[in-house]
Amino acid sequence: MLGSHLTPSLGNKPIREIAYETLKQAIVTGEIPTGARIVETEYADLMHISRTPLREALRKLERDGLVEYMPRRGVVVRAFTIADVEEIYTIRNALEMLILPAIIANAVEEDIRSLQEKLSQMDLLEEQDDIDRLSTLARAFHMEMARISRLNRILRVIEGQDEYITRFSALSIAKESRRHAAHREHHQLVKFVEKKDLVNFELLVRKHIERSKATCLAALHETHLTESHKS
Repeated sequence: MLGSHLTPSLGNKPIREIAYETLKQAIVTGEIPTGARIVETEYADLMHISRTPLREALRKLERDGLVEYMPRRGVVVRAFTIADVEEIYTIRNALEMLILPAIIANAVEEDIRSLQEKLSQMDLLEEQDDIDRLSTLARAFHMEMARISRLNRILRVIEGQDEYITRFSALSIAKESRRHAAHREHHQLVKFVEKKDLVNFELLVRKHIERSKATCLAALHETHLTESHKS
């Protein structure tokens, strides 16, 4: 059973929305793993809510493609498919490319210094081989860089996709060869921003996303092969 932190904190939002966001976060981070059943009575008790808002939250998660209703099993956390990864990375790549000129135009010394501080923390985590914390900090690094653009409407869409990318990036960072290369690219990205070199910045961002996607797809393919051999 999941920890008590799954209990949603009440705020101004409707309970169904709070339940939806809480469950979505738990699924995307892997706290509720792929294939797990979400039994309404159990989760309603765990989250201290009634079954009606929980049911509404589950319907919304189904529309997101995060859960599915299966005969004789009920609501089950859905595995990401290769098609899912392809589509989400395609969306993310297109959105990222839109904000790059604004990042270069808006970046100031304070932004560069903050990014470099994050890189120093990531240097240490990479040396320690702390994949979980490195994955989290890498996503924070990318979002901080994106926010330099100040393009808030696009950023809101990117942040919506970022929840999925968080789960994918963990697969990518788990691959040692890609982890080291990606970290070197992070340092280079900051240098391009500091030099206001848009051409090379755009080239490297595109390559960075494509390489991350390729590594994630390879990891996902391996997972599917392992599962098929077990069945």
